[in-house]
Amino acid sequence: MKHTYSVSGMTCSGCAATVEKKLASVANVEQVNIDLGNGTAEVTMSHHVPLAQLQQSLVHNPAYQISEWNPRSTPPENKMTSANPFWNDTQVWQRAALNTLNCLVGCSIGDFAMVIFLQKFYPHTSMGMQMVLATISGLITSVMLETILLKTRENFSWKFALQTAFAMSFISMIAMELVMNTTDFMMTGGKAAFGNPMYWIALVVAMVAGFLAPLPYNYYKLKKYNKACH
Repeated sequence: MKHTYSVSGMTCSGCAATVEKKLASVANVEQVNIDLGNGTAEVTMSHHVPLAQLQQSLVHNPAYQISEWNPRSTPPENKMTSANPFWNDTQVWQRAALNTLNCLVGCSIGDFAMVIFLQKFYPHTSMGMQMVLATISGLITSVMLETILLKTRENFSWKFALQTAFAMSFISMIAMELVMNTTDFMMTGGKAAFGNPMYWIALVVAMVAGFLAPLPYNYYKLKKYNKACH
């Protein structure tokens, strides 16, 4: 038997994957198909499963709420009205900002660690090569951090968490890396001078610029395609 439910709180493919996994773990549930655009979940059951049991599977993820589906209604978060134009959705901006912040933390760890490592042990490395290696290092640590977050926060398997992290937007991460490194280079010449207050000012400015650069793109993907970078 099949039954369709409304699920609120899903704003990206990662959310849909989480809800699908949680509902599929319920006894007597054979298959779950998520329609992110309509905010629904079609659940195939071998025997009837009470709604309360499905709700219980999401109790540790309070952002998602499952209820009986009314085919005549559309979840409010999926409606586009004149009072809520494309670029004025506060909920999506908040989610996009959180995704971008996760990306920033991950990228910054590898990026600045590589710069410090090269300047300490390989000081004659060209600035161009430093930027390339720092960008690659930042991408790696960003994927690693997101894999750990998906494993611990969403209880994904390590393999699925890694696959999901790799599937996220490299365009966003690369843009962030390039803006951070360019800003840092323009302000400090790329030298990690810890005793110079200008270095720390440049670091803050570079991180703010790196956060803002991909934010509109992440919002656009999340709003139009229901896809998140993180």
